[in-house]
Amino acid sequence: MLEKPDLPDDQIIDCLRAEYGLKAAEVTFLPLGADRNTAVYRAVTEEGMSWFVKLRGGVFDELTVQIPKLLHDQGIRQIIAPIATRSGQLWADLEAYWVTVSPFIDGRNGVEAGLTDQQWIELGQTLKAIHTARMPSGLIERIQRETYSPQWRDIVRQFQTEIESATYSDPVSAEMAAFLKAKREIISRLVGQAERLAAILRARALPFVLCHADIHAWNVLISADGALYVVDWDTLTYAPKERDLMFVGGGLYGSRRSPEEALFYQGYGETQIDIVALAYYRHERIVQDIAAYCEQILLTEGESQDRAEGLRQLTSQFQPNQVVEIAFRAEEKLPGELRWGVR
Repeated sequence: MLEKPDLPDDQIIDCLRAEYGLKAAEVTFLPLGADRNTAVYRAVTEEGMSWFVKLRGGVFDELTVQIPKLLHDQGIRQIIAPIATRSGQLWADLEAYWVTVSPFIDGRNGVEAGLTDQQWIELGQTLKAIHTARMPSGLIERIQRETYSPQWRDIVRQFQTEIESATYSDPVSAEMAAFLKAKREIISRLVGQAERLAAILRARALPFVLCHADIHAWNVLISADGALYVVDWDTLTYAPKERDLMFVGGGLYGSRRSPEEALFYQGYGETQIDIVALAYYRHERIVQDIAAYCEQILLTEGESQDRAEGLRQLTSQFQPNQVVEIAFRAEEKLPGELRWGVR
């Protein structure tokens, strides 16, 4: 969320004091992230300690804090564990928000900082540790599982139909609709290919692992002293490992040089990658983004940094050598009959 929610700072301070026993002297809103349902703050206590405070609106899944805590307790230091409230919960309620608190790490995301060779290796090691982590059976049953659902593809198709007859007085919405019309053929290809590959994957029995499911460079934090952390667990999924591996070399780390992939897999270890699953996830990820940005922009109006930034983020994906082009390149490794346009 790029714009501060309509919630007085004093209420957040009171919540931190009452629920966590933190004597917060001030909180500062941080305009970070593309999630319009999530606002983050830096809280500084009277003793000078800093804490990362996350306010989550809408649906809240307790597993998004329980599992990072479990992984941290298993020794994966690259995961920042949330702290418990006085009652022992890992979250608190504050009006329309769920509040979580964790130690504040002063650093930059992977896009801003870039990853060194050693950090690429460490990222691979971290992801392998996540994928092979021990999970209690009762917890595994509660984790969202990959079903290759058509949800996002159906939403995109619906918006493609609606913009043909709709008119938009709001300038951001009008620009969004014009962009979708200009890119109709490309978007239809993304949706159609994701649909085809999903059908193939449903018929397979690929092994599932615990996946972060959104491990792009903005969710990798590099501290001032070079320590690497994986953050933001809101998309936790039990899925084939390719759900995470598609981000490496997929255009979501700023640069896409092959040595970086080699360094990552030096840390992750030798593994066989299912090329159908990799291609599917690179297509489906873009389809999901299109659907989310359509809902954010075409279903709302008014001047908003979040809406304008959403449009910028979406259009940038279609630029040369960005994620759309890279998704299409993933088809080059597929058998000929699975490539787009081949029937």
